[in-house]
Amino acid sequence: MGNVEMIIKIMPESPDIDLAAMTATIREKVPQTRDVQEEPIGFGLSAIKVLVVVPDEAGKPDEVEATLNAIEGVESVEVIHTSLS
Repeated sequence: MGNVEMIIKIMPESPDIDLAAMTATIREKVPQTRDVQEEPIGFGLSAIKVLVVVPDEAGKPDEVEATLNAIEGVESVEVIHTSLS
C-alpha cells in the first residue's frame, strides 16, 4: 500500500475568521498536513488549501475530511484533488 495525496479546500465561515489561527489548528489536528496556502476568493474572503498525505487505508481520507469539518469556524471542506503516491 502507498499513500494518498489530497488537496483540500477549506472555506471559513466569514472573512472575520483568523486564518493564521485556523491554519495552526489544522496543522495540530491533521499532522499529516504537508503544505498550506491561502487562496483569495473575493470580498475579503480567502480559502485555505492544504496538501495532506495519508496512508492508503480504508477510511483514512474520510477521517481527515471529518476532522477538518469539525474545526470551529470552518464552513465547508472540499477535496479538490487526490492521487496515489
